[in-house]
Amino acid sequence: MAELTVVPFRDEAAALVSRWATTPAEVSAWCSRDAAPVPAEVIAGWSAEPDVRAYLLLDGAEPVGYGELWLDDEEGEVELARLLIDPRRRHRGLGRVLVTRLAELAVAVHETVFLRLVPGNDAALACYLGAGFVRVPAEQERQWNAIQPRPYLWLTRA
Repeated sequence: MAELTVVPFRDEAAALVSRWATTPAEVSAWCSRDAAPVPAEVIAGWSAEPDVRAYLLLDGAEPVGYGELWLDDEEGEVELARLLIDPRRRHRGLGRVLVTRLAELAVAVHETVFLRLVPGNDAALACYLGAGFVRVPAEQERQWNAIQPRPYLWLTRA
């Protein structure tokens, strides 16, 4: 592995990222869409949203991960979202690196940082716990899930 860096997302990487989630179940867990794969133009469009900052994790010059910061200045918080690692590079600690680096960027904006995941994604849960996140209290999770289209596990930076 070369040096791992997090850089702002570049639109030309959208086609590559699109190939990392290939089944409907994987796409649903990643970004709550129903069809696989997610079109490159959709991925590129996410970073154009005003409260979204999209990033790539690079191994040397090669993109190996994707993630976003969703900024909520009104609430004074940042959500790490749409986290994804190249399937050929999973289970090597890259997810933990991506989450840790994105959390560092997030706290520079707002101290409160959280993320969510679908229940049953045990590999992602282990990754997030290993990166220093903890589950929010059950009552808070119930409140947050009350307005969601499906239930999530919610974690916050410890």
